Amino acid sequence: MDLGLMPQPTFYMFKCEKSSPPGIPQPCCVTKDSKNLFNYLANVLMENKVMGPVQAIKTSCLGRCQQGPVMLVEPGHYMYVHLSKGKIDKIVKEHIIGGNPIKEYLIADELWSDPLNLSKS
Repeated sequence: MDLGLMPQPTFYMFKCEKSSPPGIPQPCCVTKDSKNLFNYLANVLMENKVMGPVQAIKTSCLGRCQQGPVMLVEPGHYMYVHLSKGKIDKIVKEHIIGGNPIKEYLIADELWSDPLNLSKS
């Protein structure tokens, strides 16, 4: 049975779903105001008919709690910060569909420098 080629996803969107334990007043990506952003992202992807080629993935801490809620878009290491429904709409339309990352929504360079080279050579 030939099922044909199945292309790999074009984008992965990793949405941090880490929340602080009750009573711990530290910044985190899931609060009462942001707890539905992952579902909202999934709905926006479905409405724009890009779910499949674009994979929305729930993840744990991405290490940028002070900037939360955050989402990492791959390929490209694009870290979007201080997410809102409006920002998600624009990220999907302009970055994912239009191919233009939204610079004003990205994490500041001093908080997101080039990755370390882990090669032993």
